[in-house]
Amino acid sequence: MNEDSRAICFVVMGFGKKTDFESGRTIDLDATYEAIIEPAATKHNLRCIRADEIMHSGIIDTPMYEMLLQSDLVIADISTGNINAVYELGVRHALRPNCTIIMKEREGRLYFDLNHVNTFEYDHLGEDIGAREARRATRDLGVLIKEVMASGKTDSPVYTYLPRLMQPKLNEEEFSDLVDETEAAQESLSELMQKGEAAMKASNPEVAVNAFKAAAHLKGPDPFIIQQLALATYKAKKPSPLAALIASVQIINQLSPDISNDPETLGITGAIYKRLWHLTNDRPQLDAAIRYYGRGFEVRRDYYNGENLALCYEFRQGLQTDPDEALYDRLSARKIRTALLETLLLLIETPSFDERVDRRWVLATLANCAYALGKPQDGEQFEKRFMAEQPANWEIETYQESKMHVLSISSSDAQDKL
Repeated sequence: MNEDSRAICFVVMGFGKKTDFESGRTIDLDATYEAIIEPAATKHNLRCIRADEIMHSGIIDTPMYEMLLQSDLVIADISTGNINAVYELGVRHALRPNCTIIMKEREGRLYFDLNHVNTFEYDHLGEDIGAREARRATRDLGVLIKEVMASGKTDSPVYTYLPRLMQPKLNEEEFSDLVDETEAAQESLSELMQKGEAAMKASNPEVAVNAFKAAAHLKGPDPFIIQQLALATYKAKKPSPLAALIASVQIINQLSPDISNDPETLGITGAIYKRLWHLTNDRPQLDAAIRYYGRGFEVRRDYYNGENLALCYEFRQGLQTDPDEALYDRLSARKIRTALLETLLLLIETPSFDERVDRRWVLATLANCAYALGKPQDGEQFEKRFMAEQPANWEIETYQESKMHVLSISSSDAQDKL
């Protein structure tokens, strides 16, 4: 038995990147945990346990309710309207009158009748949290943790409106062992995900595949892990590029991309079918890529799906036998790139742009849009800024591949106009 006697902070929140379908934004909840919640709780000598580790580590239901009842403090991040987090928050409010903190990303809406309950808010850039906001939010959350645990003031609406309700009691005999077991699973999963992400950054997708497979085995069918495994699998190109793409289709199909509105799932699925078309020249594969990228762009209006949608329209333009269909594809691509250029030029002027972890991809997209729209000098400037971010080798290869296609198509269009 672990002799760690620190008070328990049970953290109720999602895992990895989750999309808020109300706003279309994708938020990396791991960044929230690592940059704000864990540092704030640890500073106050609390032992952090994440709820999702219990929900998906093979020991379900009873341990979850035990943690919601026994934990000294519960922090529930309900950003993106995570239904598990909202449900677990409700259970906590029913079990304990106090020591519960609700938090959410500032632009997210409250998906339940919680407007009368104090909620801690923070700003999220999507992929990451800026350093200044992380310091601010960690400090302020720490102050709130100290106040909540010291005051013992009722913060549960259940006990506020039913003041004579008696809090249930439970034997604590096995609770300590449960905390130890959950903490061990949490560290193991976190290590596997970090290993996979580091391998991808080091352009070693084969190692990433093994790490993400192990993480999926440990945690179960989590959308974020499935997305990362599908991406790493087709990047690994083993045992052959075609076999890897077919395997990736089987992996991403676990998330039902035909009916999904998750832009991450749709973007990865579009990328798989785009590469299948490159290998096979089979037109339906390109049509499928346009379908997935198109829905991803409609849902979120994000630059990744948008740039690839434009590129696929340009690919299909060259295959059309009907001049009207070819013109439709060409104009569609141009409109998308114009919209992306306008949006991203505003984005790079925002004060928080230098704190975004995806800024290299924003710059790469700007470069390709500028080249495609006949602005080579702007394209060169954005390309230099992209390279200055020191992207991984596979990221440079992906950019160069897209740039080559853009320049080739632009050259063909120029010849057609002569």
